[in-house]
This record gives sequence, C-alpha cells and structure tokens, in this order.
Amino acid sequence: MGETVRLRANDGHELGAYRARAKGRPRGGLVVIQEIFGVNDHIRRVADGYAEAGYSVIAPALFDRVGHDIQLGYEDADIQRGRALKEKCGIDEALADIAAARAAVADAGKVGVVGYCWGGFLAWLAATRLDRVAASISYYGGGVHTAAVEKPRCPVLMHFGEHDHAIPPESVDAVRSQNHPGVEIHLYPAGHGFNCDERGSYDAESASIALERSLAFLGSHIG
Repeated sequence: MGETVRLRANDGHELGAYRARAKGRPRGGLVVIQEIFGVNDHIRRVADGYAEAGYSVIAPALFDRVGHDIQLGYEDADIQRGRALKEKCGIDEALADIAAARAAVADAGKVGVVGYCWGGFLAWLAATRLDRVAASISYYGGGVHTAAVEKPRCPVLMHFGEHDHAIPPESVDAVRSQNHPGVEIHLYPAGHGFNCDERGSYDAESASIALERSLAFLGSHIG
C-alpha cells in the first residue's frame, strides 16, 4: 500500500519516510512514530492499518540522522543496537523530523501523532512542544514521566501495560498525578510492546482494545 518518500526538516536534514495513503478523501493526517527498531515491517503495517481507517499516514525514519534504512528485529542484539542508536539521536532533532512529517500530511486536514515505546515518549513531547498537532496517542512511552510536568497543547491518549518491566506503576502514577486536562490514560493486563505482533509480549486482546480506543480518539479530535 505504501511508498518511500523524502522529507526535509527545518534544519536542512533530509530523511526518508514511509507514506501510506487513504483511499478516497482522507479524514485527516497521522504521523506514526517508530520504536527503537526503525521504520520496520511492523511500523509499516501500523501505518497501513491507519491508512485503511481513512487517514493520510506517514512514518518518518528518525534513525536517518545516524544511518540510512535502519530496520531492526526484536532479538536481544537488536534491542541493544536500537538503544544505542536512540541515544545518538537528539530529542530536538527527532521532533524536527516529526514536524517535517506533520507538514507532509497537512493537506489532509488536522494532523495527529501516534508513537510506540521511544515513539510514545516523542508523541508526548510532540503534544507539549510542537505546534499544529491536533491529537497525540502514546503507546507505552518510556520516559514520559520525566517530562510529565510539561503541558500538552492538544488532547492526549496514553496506553500502558500493567506488567511493563520498563515502565513501573510509579512512572504511570507520576504522569497521572499531574492531572493535565485532556489527557486520558488506560492500563492493560499486558507487558511492554503489547501492540507488536512480532514480539513475545504481544497481547492480542489488549492491542485490539487499545486500537479501538485510538480510532475513536482520532475520530473525535481529527475526523
């Protein structure tokens, strides 16, 4: 369904992105923000799924800042490499790339973001730091609690697993305790990465419920 396109961030950096187009007139735009595994098969399928739901979707390759066409699996070596690559990518630079992706689908109308793991953290920062983001969805965003005091500029939906080894309950509580208006948090009887059907932690029921809530959320705030 999708294609590879090129984007230019406001600092001049050029990056690749996976673009999936809705059939017919789109309901709005959506930026899908990668995990630490790059824009791999899973992220492209996620993008395709949202395109099938009627959105003009783009997934920027954030690792293009440090290497091109990086796509990882989910073995221990992939996880270690992904973490190292993430550390080489600056937050401001990642947000600049997300902003470029947002601009690329702005002709579809209002634009939201949805991110997973590292992307879930960046989805929160996109909500608090970027302009013209209409809605943000964060799946198991590791590190969100470290920026929980930041005030979102748009509605935010968050999905966390109750058994997430990387995000303990107190981290979720730190986010919830801020009582930000427009921030909705859901917990699932699952672990980290429960939305990814290529991981051992995949939980089909939790993923299905989270997707249903995400689509309803987008429908309410984007179209």
